[in-house]
Amino acid sequence: MRSAFLNALAGTQIYPLTDRQVSGMSHADQVSHLCDRGATLVQLREKILSPLEFYQEAEAALRVARARGIKIVINDRVDIALALRADGVHLGQDDLPPDAARRILGPNAIIGFSTHTPEQALLATTLPVDYIAIGPIFATTTKEGDNSPLGIKGVRLTRQAVKSIPLVAIGGMTLEGAAEILAAGADAVSLIRDLFMSTTQFAQISQR
Repeated sequence: MRSAFLNALAGTQIYPLTDRQVSGMSHADQVSHLCDRGATLVQLREKILSPLEFYQEAEAALRVARARGIKIVINDRVDIALALRADGVHLGQDDLPPDAARRILGPNAIIGFSTHTPEQALLATTLPVDYIAIGPIFATTTKEGDNSPLGIKGVRLTRQAVKSIPLVAIGGMTLEGAAEILAAGADAVSLIRDLFMSTTQFAQISQR
């Protein structure tokens, strides 16, 4: 089960997130743009639209993804992921518990879980998840929260805690600094802003 996430990444180490405010584009247009850059898996994240509006945006984005042969993970909303038969869901600390999401979405769904300390990440290793996200690594302006940046040291400590479970680093990172995060133990880095401000292809990101 835990290899499903890495299989979906298909050898890439960038796990892109959509953001309408940062990109100025619909989720469907963002998915198309990210496909052109080499994305194989995209997480749709939406914090402003109503559930119905997000459902409609996600439905359009999923059509693009299916036509382009990539997978879609829905942020937070297990109900939308289920209704659209998306490829998975990414859950936060205050969302539906991963074990409940697993029962709803089934054994083949990709389920990710956000953590903010190595201790939380260690607890997450007992859950039915395909990957664990850790962050913020650096200060970020794309998500509000009270969690302190963990830095490179935090990535290393979390890698030690989660052993072989796929680890995604998120928060305040850039394409330029991705290699250092990967070298510290992350299997992938989640980015937003840089993906819409740079022409770098995902395949050009240094491998660790």
